[in-house]
Amino acid sequence: MKRLLDTLFILVCLPLWLPILALAALAVLIVDGRPVFFRHARAGRHGVPFDLLKLRTMRTGDGTDAERMTRLGRFLRTTSLDELPELFHVLSGKMSLVGPRPLPVRYLPRYSKEQARRHEVRPGITGWAQIHGRNLLGWDEKFAYDVWYVDHRSLMLDAIIVFRTFAQLIAPRGIHAEGEATMTEFKPDANGEE
Repeated sequence: MKRLLDTLFILVCLPLWLPILALAALAVLIVDGRPVFFRHARAGRHGVPFDLLKLRTMRTGDGTDAERMTRLGRFLRTTSLDELPELFHVLSGKMSLVGPRPLPVRYLPRYSKEQARRHEVRPGITGWAQIHGRNLLGWDEKFAYDVWYVDHRSLMLDAIIVFRTFAQLIAPRGIHAEGEATMTEFKPDANGEE
């Protein structure tokens, strides 16, 4: 049912989001040049890797993420427009509208057994952690929210998360951790803690 509702929602809203995506992609092409899209290996359901597609928000080359972030990229991140290409992943079944955010594949061996439970469901464009602080959360908090979602997921909870996500788009917060373009690298100690 969740997969069906995800697909129907995206198809019904397609006349709204597809032109916005086209305009945002054109803006990246004109202002920042090629490549327009950014691909990165992320862990999907059961940890199966897939290439996440987003609009490019950083310059290519050396430097920290914060140094490479473009002015247009900052706007795309703040408004979450850089995430629009992920809707195609929802249509293909690699992602869901709601679920734990897909993280880099390199994190897979770093998770504790409990943290790895976040991969029991499809990753989402938005999730329980996103509406509770996004990148302002520490990794332990973020993973705790992800696992809570896995244990309590329902269509009603998904509807609440989607509604609160739209509310956060109006007043964005938690776009990046302090001093970071997005979030600090996840590097747990030997006990699996941050």
